[in-house]
Amino acid sequence: MSILSDSDIKLLINEKSIDIEPFKEKNLTPNGYDLTISEVLIPKLKKHTKEGIVKIPCLTWFVVSTKEYIKLTAKVCGQLWIRSSWARKGVMSSFGKVDSGFEGTLTFSAFNASSKELDIPIGATFAQISFETLSSEPEFLYGQKHSSYQGQRGIKL
Repeated sequence: MSILSDSDIKLLINEKSIDIEPFKEKNLTPNGYDLTISEVLIPKLKKHTKEGIVKIPCLTWFVVSTKEYIKLTAKVCGQLWIRSSWARKGVMSSFGKVDSGFEGTLTFSAFNASSKELDIPIGATFAQISFETLSSEPEFLYGQKHSSYQGQRGIKL
């Protein structure tokens, strides 16, 4: 496996091996793509927001969905990372792989571990996806065996 550069990502988008909708050139990084916030859910407050600025109380769990709808083919998988600017503000989140064959928006579970209320603007970048090529074709794709989140749009718990 190798991590793809910005030029590799653009090439694979042109080849339709990766699809990002909507795609914004400014969100490309040297080795990934910054994903933006479409909506935020704060379960304990029963608050679900799709516009403006969301105020996350200290020591509170919240959920974020991406605006971007991602499609990956058999030759590509993704790796998710929180943007360090959020980590520096006390946001903790669990990230992992996006399997080959996955398509949909992405849902992130996060926690405001700081002692301060946190402002989360809808439309801000929250996470980065870096893409990797697989060394061989997988026996099955995400949607063929595990498909709990295939085609999801918005927050899905």
